[in-house]
Amino acid sequence: MLEGGKEDGEGDRDDEEFVLIEDEEEEEEEEDEDKLLQRHSGDDWELCKELPPRTVGYTWQLAYSTSRHGASLKSLYRKLSGTDSPVIIVIKDALDEIFGAFLSHPLRPSEMFYGTGETFLFMLHPRFKCFKWTGENSFFIKGDLDCFAIGGGSGHFGLWVDENLYLGRSSPCYTFNNCCLSETDDFRVMELEVWKFS
Repeated sequence: MLEGGKEDGEGDRDDEEFVLIEDEEEEEEEEDEDKLLQRHSGDDWELCKELPPRTVGYTWQLAYSTSRHGASLKSLYRKLSGTDSPVIIVIKDALDEIFGAFLSHPLRPSEMFYGTGETFLFMLHPRFKCFKWTGENSFFIKGDLDCFAIGGGSGHFGLWVDENLYLGRSSPCYTFNNCCLSETDDFRVMELEVWKFS
């Protein structure tokens, strides 16, 4: 998705160039497919400025898309099974709002929450807003076979999506002190993409 490079050894992140790329295996077959982040490249730049320094200079590659790979959490886990880089989850809901999460570690089934304070939630469209770790707890990432959750506290998840990648919920949570990412607490997932760094 993103490719960053610096000119003349300068350390200023404003000199970076960013390029979206597709999944290499299906690149020729799906060349004209419209990606969520390609449609919102201006908002994408805002997101880039919030990413941790260790992601600078890496290319973002589409690892999973419901429009390509079907709507199944198990399929998503399989697609990410060989990944050890951070990932970005981007969701478009039925009201055309776009939001998601940067995860310090790839999504996988887990008995407990995992990840680091690099993890954050964001709103991408119609407006950009980022919610970083508050330090209140360490409920970053949790993957079950029937859902995944990002952020938590007092029985609320910052972002929760079911096993069919169809129904979701967003609530304020202690981990990120976020607002509801979608217009309503409960939302329907119209598209979901996961991007990895390579």
